[in-house]
Amino acid sequence: MKKFTYLFILTLLSAVVSATAQTNDAGAFHGAQPTKDRYRAVYQLNTADTNVIRHALANIQNALNDPRLKGKLDVELVVYSGAVAAYRKDKPYFEKEVTSLQKQGVIMAMCENTMKMRKISRDELFPIVSYVPTANGELIIREQEGWAIIRP
Repeated sequence: MKKFTYLFILTLLSAVVSATAQTNDAGAFHGAQPTKDRYRAVYQLNTADTNVIRHALANIQNALNDPRLKGKLDVELVVYSGAVAAYRKDKPYFEKEVTSLQKQGVIMAMCENTMKMRKISRDELFPIVSYVPTANGELIIREQEGWAIIRP
């Protein structure tokens, strides 16, 4: 009886593995297909961690390069808290990436509430930066408008 049970389980597992392999066939799945004329995404960035900032900027570029979204994607990067480092003139670690993204149409938004709390003036930030009263307010409004919220 043990041998029969063992063979039954082995046969069942083989069938499951076979079915899974068929549904995961590399040629069968091609990812989501774009069905809309426009897509909108807002990226939320609130950390001074340079690796996270660099990763977020790369993620935005990857989305812009996605052939399914080419010419159909509106993007906004909302920066607040420690992520203000991404826009600072005195620490231009990200100037090249931020400028390149802005030239591709990405809105570079900065939270004025963060600026007030940290005593940062507009003169300290790249001239390509736009401003919103609060990052949270911007995210709430954008989400209600149907924008995808991306948190790198």
